Amino acid sequence: MPEILFDCCVLSNFALSDSFHIIKRLYANSSYATNFVMAENLRGILGGHNKLVSVSEAIKEGWLREIVLKEEKERALFETLSVSLGFGEASSIAAAKTRGYVFACDDRAARREADMLGVKLTGTIGILLKAIKRKVINKEEADVMLRRMIANGFYSPIRSIKDVL
Repeated sequence: MPEILFDCCVLSNFALSDSFHIIKRLYANSSYATNFVMAENLRGILGGHNKLVSVSEAIKEGWLREIVLKEEKERALFETLSVSLGFGEASSIAAAKTRGYVFACDDRAARREADMLGVKLTGTIGILLKAIKRKVINKEEADVMLRRMIANGFYSPIRSIKDVL
């Protein structure tokens, strides 16, 4: 299974909607988040979004791994991208590009930058579709999760998973 690097928004969508188990089922031991993304997650927890603790717990359990930018190429790309993107997205794109990971992101600007760099992409909707395809959940469960995500602030391009099936 390809390695996947998550931005804060995708992790938050699943954590805040009580659907984080989907991430674990699909991506355990092949999933990563940068230290900048984890700092954003911590800011959310401190802001009162207690369900985001599940992301930190996944790091402690070891199936989601926190990474830092190491190579000079990663750091240079991060610096370039951080002019127009947040540190979470910029660090994730830089690491995904240099390490060949898939980038899980819903932010339009970040997806555009990643696409221009040839980084493979997925997002919240793509992950829900993959969960259906792998029979982790059914269409109705995906719609329930999507409604909860929207209720928690996810700006979804669709209102029902059936719109893309």
